[in-house]
Amino acid sequence: MPTTTKRSRGPLAVGLVVVVIAAIVVAFLFTRKSNQAASTPTSAVLGSAVPQNVLARVTNIPESVLTKVGVNPSLVSPPQVVKGGKPLVQNGKPELLYVGAEFCPYCAAERWAIVGALSKFGTFKGLELMESSSTDVYPNTNTFSFVHASYTSKYLTLVTREIETRTHAPLQTLTTQENDLLNLYDVPPYVPTTADSGSIPFVDFANKYVIDGASYSPQVLAGLNWQTIAATLSDPTSPVAQAVGGAVNEVTATVCAITHNHPGSVCKTPLIQGLQKKL
Repeated sequence: MPTTTKRSRGPLAVGLVVVVIAAIVVAFLFTRKSNQAASTPTSAVLGSAVPQNVLARVTNIPESVLTKVGVNPSLVSPPQVVKGGKPLVQNGKPELLYVGAEFCPYCAAERWAIVGALSKFGTFKGLELMESSSTDVYPNTNTFSFVHASYTSKYLTLVTREIETRTHAPLQTLTTQENDLLNLYDVPPYVPTTADSGSIPFVDFANKYVIDGASYSPQVLAGLNWQTIAATLSDPTSPVAQAVGGAVNEVTATVCAITHNHPGSVCKTPLIQGLQKKL
């Protein structure tokens, strides 16, 4: 297990269902772009489409690199097994639920792994550039936002919720069912203590496995822009590829476990089969 702190506390209290007044939501959506622009570094336009050279590299990490990287348990934590959970299914396919926030540096790190892994099973559209909060730990971690993204796959359904903006304004609201899942699986024993309940990122793999907190430390991405992170993913000797690639491998193996090893071209490699046995 990594020794670094690996989670952010969201505004989610156990047993609380988030309620947002419609008028506030409308006003916020109208002003969100201008608020982000005011805090956007001059080097990038947050909320703009991910450049093609970045997108191509993160969605097509070479298999040779991922094989060489494997998973270093001192850098990357695996998902945890959920026992007794009712299967989470949508549209006849297993559902993967992601809950995070744009301000959260740990969510920033996890999105690189989620995009890299899920691109093996389907296609993302509408990913946007984002940075974590400038005032949080690991400030301005370069990442993506799922707010306006869509994902299509024959094998699973992806549901994403970004609950706050980079500046902690409310963004997307959890449904009652989604909030209930956090109350079940984002509490002890899945997190160390009651004080860690509601940690983000939270990733639920069809109520069979969960990630509570980032799979690796955002520190590995510190000071790197999107282009550098994406380019470095092809170098298996780099700390970025070892951390992000290791997390991609863990997420891939976990998704394969809920899709019954479909597609075989992704799931039946020796690396992924080996990781599944350790889940």
